[in-house]
Amino acid sequence: MAEHLSMLAAAVDGLLAAGLAELSDGEVVEVMRGVELSLRRTEAVSHRLVVESVERSVPASLGYASPKKLLIEVLRISGADASVRVTAARELGVWHTLAGDPMPPVLPETAAAQSDGDIGADHVRAIAKVMRKIPHAVDNEAVVDAEAVLATLARSATPEDVEQAGHRLLAYPDGNLGDDRDRKRRRGISIGRQDTELMSRISGELDPVARAMLDPILATWARPGMNNPGDPDSPAGDGENPAIDRDVLAAADARDTRTAAQRNHDAFSAVFRTLLESGVLGRHRGLPTTVIVTMTLEQLEKAAGGLATTATGGLLPIEDALALAEKAHPVLALFDHAGRPLHLGRRRRLASADQRLGLIAADGGCTRPGCSAPASLCAVHHVTDWHKGGRTDIEGLALVCDACHAQVNDGPAGWATRSAPASTRAGRTEWIPPPHIDPTRRPRINHRHHPGELIAHARGSRSAPVTHSPRAGAGDPAGPGSAGRAADPRRAADWGGGE
Repeated sequence: MAEHLSMLAAAVDGLLAAGLAELSDGEVVEVMRGVELSLRRTEAVSHRLVVESVERSVPASLGYASPKKLLIEVLRISGADASVRVTAARELGVWHTLAGDPMPPVLPETAAAQSDGDIGADHVRAIAKVMRKIPHAVDNEAVVDAEAVLATLARSATPEDVEQAGHRLLAYPDGNLGDDRDRKRRRGISIGRQDTELMSRISGELDPVARAMLDPILATWARPGMNNPGDPDSPAGDGENPAIDRDVLAAADARDTRTAAQRNHDAFSAVFRTLLESGVLGRHRGLPTTVIVTMTLEQLEKAAGGLATTATGGLLPIEDALALAEKAHPVLALFDHAGRPLHLGRRRRLASADQRLGLIAADGGCTRPGCSAPASLCAVHHVTDWHKGGRTDIEGLALVCDACHAQVNDGPAGWATRSAPASTRAGRTEWIPPPHIDPTRRPRINHRHHPGELIAHARGSRSAPVTHSPRAGAGDPAGPGSAGRAADPRRAADWGGGE
């Protein structure tokens, strides 16, 4: 395997170094085809490696909860990319029984087409998407035939053509109607991340029961004139509430210029507020289930400009945060470290509500480098383990999600935590990786929940004077282009190699 990798690296080096100017137009196209074919075939190699790692239990032996987590950490790829690779390996890889006998891939014709280099990842996703929509009531022979038809088509068509052909296959003979198991399989709602304008895209499919319950809610809460945030005189709540003045509602209706989609959105927002204020949602990790917003004292005094953060990792304009706080069910509290019971010593192991609020404001989310889990999904972790004498004091506590918390252990694949020394990032939690991640075990800090640090660091690096070392270059660990960066060992340790 090492010899093959060496040859592959040499071939890529040769392609990168080869000139293109002397190629004819037809030869450029042929090179494109050749490179694409090779890239597609290497995806099949990737599937084999994922299968091998799972069957050997490599992720578990290194302390990872799933193959996806292993790929993210070791290959430094995104969570979305890791999910795609694991799913593709599950459907296209050759797995083995406990006796070691190979089993055919879930999508055998698709796997063969990819191994031949005739189809790529987008073709695979298009075929898999169609296959997942085939009702369970369809017999196995018809399923096998459908996959073969789609794979054969994919060898000479685009992914879009495959998906369209799949829709045609699903339309015969019984359309896209599945039994209850298919509805359960397809149900789901996905909420995307906030974009640059802080908006979040929502998509999904409702089963018949959820749709039956939603329709009457929208009929009353999303009717014209109701729950209009742009109209201070718009009635709030249920449009059929007898306490609402019909004349006021009629006037609000006449002023209402929102689209149906906007009215649906505002209805959802009003329902969410009412549900949170009702108290029926109980408690979550020791605190009432409610919106927790963190902002600085300067932002509060100016009442404008900048962004506040929520315990779930969201961003909120200060004006909207203050408007939300005006009708807060409990109280709006100005929190600082003075006069709060944040030091419990060894008297108590579990963190208090005051300590959790302090950590939400300070950490923002999971402190493990690279983890984006918000504070709402985190538990309170003793930086020095409780059983090793750790104290339940605010400076010795940190937020850690359940998955990352399981990776803190004394095993060979375990991470360690410590409080950052005063000379670097006092008050922050440093994570020390296991040797297979970083043989030097250099401490790392998570900057995911503090993007301002990255911006300040980037600006500082750009404005700092660059001192060229006469020894930088071949044989120098700093390497070309790193002069001025390695001169500050504190900075290098603090930023943990780019985490």
